[in-house]
Amino acid sequence: MPANIKPKSFPIVGIGGSAGGLGAFEALLKNISAKPGMALVFIMHLTPGHKNLLPELLTRVTKMPVSEIQSGLIPEINHVYVKPPNTDLAIDGRKFLLSTRENASIRHLPIDYFFRSLAAECGNRGIGVILSGTATDGTLGAGTIKSA
Repeated sequence: MPANIKPKSFPIVGIGGSAGGLGAFEALLKNISAKPGMALVFIMHLTPGHKNLLPELLTRVTKMPVSEIQSGLIPEINHVYVKPPNTDLAIDGRKFLLSTRENASIRHLPIDYFFRSLAAECGNRGIGVILSGTATDGTLGAGTIKSA
């Protein structure tokens, strides 16, 4: 990160989508500059147990670095991050935190989960975008971001 950019001075954008939302994710990245002044976090509904190809696929449409998130990773400006499958993602202390889904049989709302933590951590520097989704996932979290 450049010395003149403080860790909390840039927005973090959570972008949610369903498993069929790859085209929307790609279209969004194709139309964003390589230096948007923010970090982008993609949360996609992925089937547990399958390899996450999203980082490789998104790398083809942007000049920004694309990484699968690991717990403890600190987001950097002008980077793209992807949530791994079968996890819940939060942000706290300006670090990404991953936890394994506890019960795969209950309805999973990973977009809401991340958006709520984004609102708590970033306040008005947190942005939520829902490109597509499963049922209402993301709508409650988007409301939390708006309130913050």
